[in-house]
Amino acid sequence: MKFSREEIEAAQRVVYAAMPPTPQYAWSQLSARLGCKLWAKHENHTPLGAFKVRGGLTYMDALVHRQPEVRHVVSATRGNHGQSIGFAAARHRIDATIVVPRCNSLEKNAAMRALGVHLVEHGDDFQAAREHAAMLAVRDGLHRVPSFARELVVGVTTYWVEFFEALQREGCVPDVVFVPIGLGSGFAGAAAARTHCNVRTLLVGVVSAHATAYRDSFVAGRVMASPATTLLADGMACSTPEPEALEVVRREADDVIAVTDDEVADAMRALFADTHNVAEGAGAASLAAAMQQRERWCGKSVGITVSGGNVDASMFADVLKRTAGGP
Repeated sequence: MKFSREEIEAAQRVVYAAMPPTPQYAWSQLSARLGCKLWAKHENHTPLGAFKVRGGLTYMDALVHRQPEVRHVVSATRGNHGQSIGFAAARHRIDATIVVPRCNSLEKNAAMRALGVHLVEHGDDFQAAREHAAMLAVRDGLHRVPSFARELVVGVTTYWVEFFEALQREGCVPDVVFVPIGLGSGFAGAAAARTHCNVRTLLVGVVSAHATAYRDSFVAGRVMASPATTLLADGMACSTPEPEALEVVRREADDVIAVTDDEVADAMRALFADTHNVAEGAGAASLAAAMQQRERWCGKSVGITVSGGNVDASMFADVLKRTAGGP
């Protein structure tokens, strides 16, 4: 998936009308912990606490220009995508219905309701919620917002362009960047930004060891479904890859690796201890991967993304109380 310079500049105008660029910092304690120069891109500092806000903004902007008659949209989410659609829809005075699984984060649900969305709880996992959203779109004549689409990815690309351009100015473009994979917009955005910025950084995709569909599919060379049982990284709880996203991952990834919930919990604690930033499970997966691969990248320049910080208080308190690698 590639974008012209004009497409990316247009996406930047849409995004920056709602929020400023987010920072990237080389935290000294994190760098010392991993034995490398570690740069963290802080998408937990967006107005919604996650990178997804960018895609929602660009998708809704494209929708109102292409189909101005649309007055109500529907989508499915585990949280951050739904917040992004609710946030962007409200800016255009469009109604939004968001479907979540019944087991969804209470605090993410509350955040979506606060944005004015009509929240529907249905099914036991994301796949069931997505199928219900598709049914509502047909039954009620609503515009269905997908979880992966070109108009979403171009918005996400803006954060990786910020990251690569900032480090180009610093003269320290990273040797590798670890990119979490949920449904694939984050990875596709990183790949598009790498091309746009003309850098040679390796991209390593990161999945949950308890939701390995994208890694299995990357290895097999075709879509492979796999159960999603992660208890901590709900933003990576994908059981069936998007074919278009998988094509990007297979073409652009140097590798796809898996991190366990225990490794993610270790990374959440490390981020808090070393930077006092709060990360949700998926938001810490990038660091978890860098920690797992520390020996390979010792002495190199490494990039991670803190892709979101929307973790329930009770879950985060439990993570902080655990010992490293413990239950």
